[in-house]
Amino acid sequence: MSSIQIVATIGPASKDHDTIKQMIESGMSLARLNFSWGTHEEHTQFVETIRVAAAEVGVEVPVIQDLSGPRVQKGSDHTFNADDPVITEKDKKDLAVASTCQVEYVAMSFVRDAADINTLRGIMDEKNISSKIIAKIERQEALDNIDEIIAVADGIMIARGDLGDAIDYATLPFVKKDILRRCREVGKPVIVATEMLTSMIDDTDPNRADISDIAHAVLDGTSATMLSNETAVGSNPVETVAVMRRVVDEAQKHAVQINPARF
Repeated sequence: MSSIQIVATIGPASKDHDTIKQMIESGMSLARLNFSWGTHEEHTQFVETIRVAAAEVGVEVPVIQDLSGPRVQKGSDHTFNADDPVITEKDKKDLAVASTCQVEYVAMSFVRDAADINTLRGIMDEKNISSKIIAKIERQEALDNIDEIIAVADGIMIARGDLGDAIDYATLPFVKKDILRRCREVGKPVIVATEMLTSMIDDTDPNRADISDIAHAVLDGTSATMLSNETAVGSNPVETVAVMRRVVDEAQKHAVQINPARF
């Protein structure tokens, strides 16, 4: 079994039992639920389907609840208000799903510093939620406080979409490498996310740039790679997971900087 995990986002294109089961069989390690979209009822059903399918395959598939944070949707695009609280009233209400479904991880959007993680953990403690916390690195403040965030979070997600908007995008590959190095040195699990296989949203064949991107994430020492729209709304969720698994496994044969930490 590969030590590199694959996170796949569940959505309209991948919500049915058979598709989720095939995604697990093709190499999905964790399932992500994006709470910027959907209702509590829909996400609860997703979790139930994931649990049933995983049991049928004979594996455990942890669930990540990805909170929206101070995100403002504008059609298919979004922005965020830097002055708004990192934990919104919507996030607090959405944590009800973490409680009732006992999700394994809660991903916190637009983290600024360790205090944000500790505040979320306090809210979760009050609600008797034992999920671990993944800090999403998406803004300059997070980079300024990266070591303290890595120290208190249970895992890190390098969310390259928003992070690439917050910094000079030309520096993004090197920021990614630096975060991976820091996580690897302290044994903290880390996900490289965003636009890893967008070429497969509408096509069954990946482009070569995507393949290289995935491979370099593994060579740089990631613990996991993530699929977002590729599996949530794309036309080929099962095939996309299979391609990701194939590329990740091949890259791992050549990697010398494996991060043994797992989610």
